[in-house]
This record gives sequence, structure tokens and C-alpha cells, in this order.
Amino acid sequence: MMPYLQPLKRAFEQQADPAQARPMAAYMRHQFEFLGIKGPVQKALVKAFVAEHGQPDPAQLEAVVRELWSWPAREYHYVALMVLDHQQKQLTLDAVPLLEDLVTTQSWWDTVDSIASHNVGKLLLQHPSGREAVIGSWRGSANIWLRRTTLLFQLSYKAQTDAALLFSLVEQNQDSKEFFIQKAIGWALREYSKVAPESVQGFVSTASLAPLSQREALKWMKAKGTLPSS
Repeated sequence: MMPYLQPLKRAFEQQADPAQARPMAAYMRHQFEFLGIKGPVQKALVKAFVAEHGQPDPAQLEAVVRELWSWPAREYHYVALMVLDHQQKQLTLDAVPLLEDLVTTQSWWDTVDSIASHNVGKLLLQHPSGREAVIGSWRGSANIWLRRTTLLFQLSYKAQTDAALLFSLVEQNQDSKEFFIQKAIGWALREYSKVAPESVQGFVSTASLAPLSQREALKWMKAKGTLPSS
């Protein structure tokens, strides 16, 4: 174990609560072990740790993130993403292999969605020259989490969304029977509908979307009463 992480691990182990761990694991369909530390306590522990020991040196960032990711308790994976988020602005395209590994290991919606919309999305917005290579590589992957990432990386882009790319990615995945792909399609379209409702409605009206994807795509417009007339 890296010496830097030893006090963090001790602090988390001291706060472990088996009674809380059971329902937390059940909520995640028993995909992971849990210590039983709720989100606000996790953040407080990390804040106290950083106040005393500082953020990891940028040269050690990847090693710190990878070690945290290798520990079985899910809370440590969340800490890895907190550490990564703190240094997001310093990331370059050299971080893409790390992000790909984080998406494809210990994979579930709770971490993948954060990596997709925060880390990958912000990185490719800051370094657009790398977008074609990254998304081009992942969009045809057999790994559903990489494909979900391509659908979600523009979630926070709003008017900066590349609509042609989004619609192309949706069309490429619209026949998927995977729940997490169908849900991601609807979510991505719903977010874009908040800035381009006519565009999204027009696309949905002609695409062959799964009922779940279509329902999710139109949900915001229906709730706001802004669904354009067909």
C-alpha cells in the first residue's frame, strides 16, 4: 500500500458500519463490498485527510487512483473519483487509458456515469482534438459501459452538444437490448431536449428507438409542457 493512502484507509475502516453496509450492497445488487459509510461522511473523511496530507502529487495521481480502484470496498472507488475530479483541469489526453480502465473495471452505473459526464466529458471539451479518436474507438466496443460513456459524455454540454454525433451514436445503439444502453439513449436525448426540443422531437419521431429510450427522451418536454406539436 502506498504510504500516502495508509491514514485514509485507517480513517475509513474506523467509520465502517456493517449495518449500513448491507442495504448499500443490496442497492447495488451486491456487485460490490461496502464498508457502510454514507456519502456525506465519505466526503468529510476525504476533506479531513486532504487538509492534513494534501492532494496527491500530479505525478502520483494515476498510481493513487489505481490503488484505490483495486481495493474491494466500493467507497474507495468513490474516493478515487473524488481525487480525480479535484485534478480534472490538469488532466490531458494522456489520461484516456486510465479513464478507459476505470470505465471497464469495477463497472456499474454509479461510477461509469460519473466518469462519463464529468471526467471524459470535461476532458474532451477541454481537448477537443482527441474526441474523434476516443469516441471512435469506444463507440463500437463490445463493452456496454464504454458505449454508455459515448452516449453520456456530452450530458453537460448543453448548447455545445454535437447533435450530429449524438444522433449518430444513438442510431448506432438503438437496437441494443441492454437496459443500460436504452436508458442512456433516453437520458442523453432528454438533456439535449432542454436546449433543442424541436431537434430532439424531430429525431425521436423518425428514429427506431426502444420504448424505454423514447419515453425517457421525451420526459422533460412532456413534464414542462414544451413538447412541440408534431
